[in-house]
Amino acid sequence: MTRPPFTAPTEADLAAVQEQLGRPPRGVLGIAARMPDGSPAVVATEPRLPDGTPFPTLYYMTHPLLTAAMSRLEADGFMVRATALLQRNAAIAAQYAAAHQQYLEDRAHFGDPEEIHGISAGGMPTRVKCLHALAGHSLAAGPGLNPIGDLALAAIGHPGFADITVPEGEEPLA
Repeated sequence: MTRPPFTAPTEADLAAVQEQLGRPPRGVLGIAARMPDGSPAVVATEPRLPDGTPFPTLYYMTHPLLTAAMSRLEADGFMVRATALLQRNAAIAAQYAAAHQQYLEDRAHFGDPEEIHGISAGGMPTRVKCLHALAGHSLAAGPGLNPIGDLALAAIGHPGFADITVPEGEEPLA
């Protein structure tokens, strides 16, 4: 199942994203996820920005409350614990690898620049490098595709993800 097409951004959406980022947004294809109040949470971004720069992060988290929450998790060691979970749990690792493939397929709808061919985001498919990208993917795809993004959103109690937990016998990540 692919995520494209996305909701086309309105002028109000682009203005909100600019305010969220503190700069004009670049290469926005659409709004991939929204907050419960309707404000943009994640934008879908072109794989090659208008200035020609390759950009692997299709699902780019913009909402400041979410980005701050992901930064706090990163600072608390969540990424290290999540990478360790991938290394010891074959089922989670396989689901994460499948999420990587889906991410590449989603982005390929909009191009596949040679410089980023096979590269998704957030450290997929074997490590956890950026919770912002992984949680952005989960918000765009919905629960059940990206296990690490799902667990990060569960750790902050985000609606729709709050009941997601690590498999039985595994230590909590947050």
